[in-house]
Amino acid sequence: MLSSFKLLLFLIHIDQETILNWFGIEDTNNQDIRKTLEKGYQVDISNVESSPDVSLETIRLIVEGLWNKIQNGLTLGDIENILFFILFIRFIIISIRYNIKTSFYITCIGLFAGYLWYRHLIDIISMYRSVLLKLPFFHKFEIDAVQLRSFHRQMTFIDLKLEENANWYNPGQVLYYAFTKGITDVDSDSEIKYYIDPISMFVSNLQEPTKSKILPLYYKVYNKIIPKIYDICSKFWAQLSVVAAYAVITRIGKRYCPYLIRWHWTFLLIISMIEQIFIYFIYRVYYFQNFVLIPQLNYIDQNLILQINGLNVIIVCVVLTHIGFVLFGLFHAIWGQYFYIPFFVENTELHIGPRPKNSIYSGGNTAWQDSEEKKKSLNRRFPKLWYGWFGSGTKSNWSINLNFKKFIKKIIKRFKR
Repeated sequence: MLSSFKLLLFLIHIDQETILNWFGIEDTNNQDIRKTLEKGYQVDISNVESSPDVSLETIRLIVEGLWNKIQNGLTLGDIENILFFILFIRFIIISIRYNIKTSFYITCIGLFAGYLWYRHLIDIISMYRSVLLKLPFFHKFEIDAVQLRSFHRQMTFIDLKLEENANWYNPGQVLYYAFTKGITDVDSDSEIKYYIDPISMFVSNLQEPTKSKILPLYYKVYNKIIPKIYDICSKFWAQLSVVAAYAVITRIGKRYCPYLIRWHWTFLLIISMIEQIFIYFIYRVYYFQNFVLIPQLNYIDQNLILQINGLNVIIVCVVLTHIGFVLFGLFHAIWGQYFYIPFFVENTELHIGPRPKNSIYSGGNTAWQDSEEKKKSLNRRFPKLWYGWFGSGTKSNWSINLNFKKFIKKIIKRFKR
């Protein structure tokens, strides 16, 4: 299995242009050719140099290109490219360490855990869309949030208008459309809709005066009660679907759900209750700033300007910290790692238990679950805030791991050769 993977790597020609295209960075040679073609000049293809091999110059071009992108602002597309690049690198590393099958399973587990954080990031961006212009590197997120919101509204409108758009992943909508389609018939000549279900056929065959007494109740049930019940159930399911999916996958299917997914999903559900406080706090601050303070700026008032600037600082700090924390959790999940936040991690692990140490699919390190650290935490007045990078633990002398030192020495020797 590993030999076939190595053969695949030999079949792929990886040069500087391939690496730059992966990151979405244009090569300097291609830029010169494109500018020449835009001016209307012809280019002699025989004189065009082929792309060079991967070297230190490639790394320099990647760093410069990514830095230019960051200066212009990040988008959701940039974050997706970074995440998939991390998944690709991780897949290669684990394939070399184990095999392709194991690497595929571990990568898929990290992908699912990262997807949970990515969906949460989209929800947070949608909620903060009105204040994202105040953030230096995340102002393009507002454009993405508006596009996602308009797309969601358009799809909702299409689903409401066209019965053919009932999808398999929405079983309630499928049953509702099947029920309404099955009990109605339209006359091709007069285009009048008739109900052909057994209850409607029974009511239509009733004799007067019984029919005139039952018809008002019949129309009330079909035209008001049934649509109202469906609307209530659909709204209730929209609120409950996330919790239902969590209960089915992580509780009922606990045996088949990896610990990494259960840990990150439970952690997200716990912090979502606290996040609402900060989100609505920003809503209030933004409303007070734009609808109370700014309309009073008929003349230059240093007091009002100071208040507006102070509120801007509060908005930027809270939103930047919130989005940064979500990105922090997102990259940990993609790498298959854990992190420690006091109170939240303890409550998460009260629900799902400690990490199984004998499974390679359980993810990275959880130093706070070790027996020595548990004993120390019981004797502390305040909780420990830092357990090292990726939960790997800390040392008193802050020395670098010996394996990491050996890895760096090997890279330096290869560069010297």
